[in-house]
Amino acid sequence: MDKGTFAILKAELEDRYKNVCHIYNRMNQRLSNFRETDAGIDSMAYQLHNLYSAYEQLFEIVAHSFENRIQGERYHADLLRRMRLEIEGIRPALISDEAFLLLDELRRFRHFFRHAYTAKLNPKKLEELVTMTHQFREVFQRDMEVFLGKLKP
Repeated sequence: MDKGTFAILKAELEDRYKNVCHIYNRMNQRLSNFRETDAGIDSMAYQLHNLYSAYEQLFEIVAHSFENRIQGERYHADLLRRMRLEIEGIRPALISDEAFLLLDELRRFRHFFRHAYTAKLNPKKLEELVTMTHQFREVFQRDMEVFLGKLKP
């Protein structure tokens, strides 16, 4: 990867990661009392939904920068799966197997949330997801540093 292309990719990823950090801040603001009301539960679920979407935007930047061939009804699962693959001669993996497992859980929740119009959300499950996403934050930061380190010209 040439220096200019790398600089653009790195800047775009860092810019999108600011959105991720903003969502984590919103989640932290709601963490102490989200279980107390249905509105608090709904708000936390919405933030979890947004968090996965923000991570997915990062993945789309990588996919479009390198392979740009993800489509179909399993788009979201395929995009996530592709990010853990090292594509020889094209790019390193963006996420580790550990990150993949955590993100896949969050992806499944987002799918549920988007289609569960009348379902009652489980506050305990949401709390587990929030804890998991905070663990994932450190894992992803490490994975992204490794990814960019392997690409750096």
